[in-house]
Amino acid sequence: MAAVPEGAPCWVDVLLPDLEAGKHFYGELFGWTFQEGEADFGYYTQAFSEGKNVCALAPTMEGQEDVPPAWSLYFASPDVQQTAEKIRRHGGVTLMGPMKVDVFGSMLMAKDPGGAIFGVWQAGSHKGFEKKYEPNSFGWAEVCVRETERVDAFYPAVFPYEVQSIRDETVDLNIWKVDGKPVAGRFKLPEATPAEIKPQVMVYFVVSDCDDAVATVRRLKGEVRMGPQDSPYGRFAIVYDQQGASFSVIDPHTTVGEAPV
Repeated sequence: MAAVPEGAPCWVDVLLPDLEAGKHFYGELFGWTFQEGEADFGYYTQAFSEGKNVCALAPTMEGQEDVPPAWSLYFASPDVQQTAEKIRRHGGVTLMGPMKVDVFGSMLMAKDPGGAIFGVWQAGSHKGFEKKYEPNSFGWAEVCVRETERVDAFYPAVFPYEVQSIRDETVDLNIWKVDGKPVAGRFKLPEATPAEIKPQVMVYFVVSDCDDAVATVRRLKGEVRMGPQDSPYGRFAIVYDQQGASFSVIDPHTTVGEAPV
């Protein structure tokens, strides 16, 4: 497997208080199968689609009871120590690590100047996604924040991003590119966004039919925050699993309108 370029998303996982309930929900929604982790690694459970790893489910550990269920995104780094230094130098905060995770790699968790939490991963034996951009796997991610000036200066200083800015009367979006290819973005939360929606990284999973996926979320006692709705990038919806972790589903083949430039 080729190395993931620096700054590109390489992994996602979700922290859940009830691992078995999470396996049921995501197994039904995406058809994932699971390989339970060892006790030494907190029962960190990898999920697979068509035999290829796509993400992991992590049970809440002792001392994490107040941490809400949430998806986390990890950006690839060739040197997590150097990335940590750049994060701190440019106004971010390291929350955990850098730390070595046995032979699998090294990681850190950090908070950007706008308040969104993200991870960084330096690959060891665990290289990241074996499947992405296909149905039932990772498709996209956006850092959603209210304050943009410091955030827009932060990420290109930490990672080697080229930035494409998209502005119109409804959208304030920066698309980050590595080697000319879009890898993720920064989305400004609209002023009307409820106060309880905190700065966060929104992870998108590709589905074959957005409306069917949303119906499954509802059947499994999840909630729909927005959509389904059409866009130039695909028909999508923002949803919660039955434990409260937020994510999006998108059918990128069902597009409406022209993408803003």
